[in-house]
Amino acid sequence: MSEVKTAQKGQKLAIVTGGSRGLGRNTVLSLARRGVDSIFTYNSNRTEADSLVKEVAQIGAKAIALQLDAGRITTFDPFVQNVVVALKKMGVEHFDYLVNNAGTSHHAPFDKVTEEDLDSLYNIHFKGVFFLTQKLLPLLNDGGRIVMISSGLARFAFPGSTAYACMKGAVEVLTRYLAKELGPRGIAVNTVAPGAIATDFSGGMVRDNPAVNKQVASLTALGRVGQPDDIGPMIASLLSEENRWVNAQRIEVSGGTLI
Repeated sequence: MSEVKTAQKGQKLAIVTGGSRGLGRNTVLSLARRGVDSIFTYNSNRTEADSLVKEVAQIGAKAIALQLDAGRITTFDPFVQNVVVALKKMGVEHFDYLVNNAGTSHHAPFDKVTEEDLDSLYNIHFKGVFFLTQKLLPLLNDGGRIVMISSGLARFAFPGSTAYACMKGAVEVLTRYLAKELGPRGIAVNTVAPGAIATDFSGGMVRDNPAVNKQVASLTALGRVGQPDDIGPMIASLLSEENRWVNAQRIEVSGGTLI
């Protein structure tokens, strides 16, 4: 766990899962540029996590990295205790924003998806999101915000993405129910659904494969694939007070893919 200085009074604090790479990393940096501190999780790459802590500090904000396997529900109770310790290091007892970003990709035809594949996707993308949110709720400030990460694949269909897309569809339903149930606490809950983004997700398929990159760009109204900087700032903006009246929404950020 990385050391940080005490948070200033009134400073906002976010928890971002899967924050050490890709969209999560960009989200942490985008929040930092808005003066929001973060506790973010990483699965195995501590080096990348430590580099992000330093990058956030260079911006002038603070961050703590905590290890978490988002698909291992049995580890959530000790993780929450680590969050409590991290909050104390930040000088607070509660946090303001939760971004459920951690996830893995999966590509296989429907008739080739195994029970093990489906269980893994379920644990990471839905069951893990469900119960981690539940366990963190007592630490989330009233009037806070929750953002779920879905996918454009929950709206349009590409063969080979059935199992993954179904989990994202479940997260979108969960978003609406949480918005209703947490409304009395003033907590807004929304889904952000990125299109294909040039990151290391799916082994860098969109970023590193020219044929895939070209195909995605041809299906997108703005004529290119997405970049992390197209997503992180949008999430940071959605969490801000300016968007306090946005609730229970699915917001696709895909440049107009397959419209």
